[in-house]
Amino acid sequence: MPRREVETSDYLSAARRFIRAAGKRVAEADEPELAELLALRDVLDDAIAEAVKGQRSRVSWAGIARATGTSRQAAFKRWGHLEAVAS
Repeated sequence: MPRREVETSDYLSAARRFIRAAGKRVAEADEPELAELLALRDVLDDAIAEAVKGQRSRVSWAGIARATGTSRQAAFKRWGHLEAVAS
């Protein structure tokens, strides 16, 4: 069976729904599950950093700023260190 290609926006929409559902499940769970949900914040931050790092090869800081709803300066302040790591 051929693999179905999933568009990135569809993939992200599914991830968003999954995370929202996780919050509802954790609301009915115990403290360890809350800690696990909070740990997803670090995973998400790492994923965003990886995405910014990858996009910087073809997108300006102004473009990153537009996508993140910040100024160019704020985007660079938040993720600019990734360029030094990539070199």
